Amino acid sequence: MTAEDLRIRPADPTDAPALAEALARNRDHLRPWEPRRPETYFTADAQAARLSAAGSRSWALAGTEGILGLATLSGIAHGPFRSAHLGYWVDARYTGRGLATRLVEHVCRAARDELRLHRIEAGTVLANGASQRVLLKSGFQWFGTAPRYLHIDGAWRDHHLFQRILHDDPPPLG
Repeated sequence: MTAEDLRIRPADPTDAPALAEALARNRDHLRPWEPRRPETYFTADAQAARLSAAGSRSWALAGTEGILGLATLSGIAHGPFRSAHLGYWVDARYTGRGLATRLVEHVCRAARDELRLHRIEAGTVLANGASQRVLLKSGFQWFGTAPRYLHIDGAWRDHHLFQRILHDDPPPLG
């Protein structure tokens, strides 16, 4: 697969069957970095609900083989905060090719230009050096470590916290 075979586009509920299949295929690959999931999480219905959730937006990394990754901005806040939290993953077969960096950079541009967000935050389990490298390459800065931040793979895990300031324009009035 070449870079020309891939595209990043907004994800929507019609992607749910392909997303459920991709998540099921990558279950073991994602396990160390994700909360434990019930079996229902890996269904099209659950993914359709996730893609329809208020306060979030997702972008699919799509190729000829279907969905190969996803990035989501959740907890989108407007007003004076203008911030969101970023989560992302890439199919195990395609890691190490710069695709996660490409996906994260695309989402940051959309967050700045379309959503007019000021700041994006992301957290990684301490041992997830690959994700930390993606964030740093994408202009994020480490700003702290949160003890027992999220319940990941069956335990409360410390996380490194990163942020990217997208611009310093004032928020729109009204």
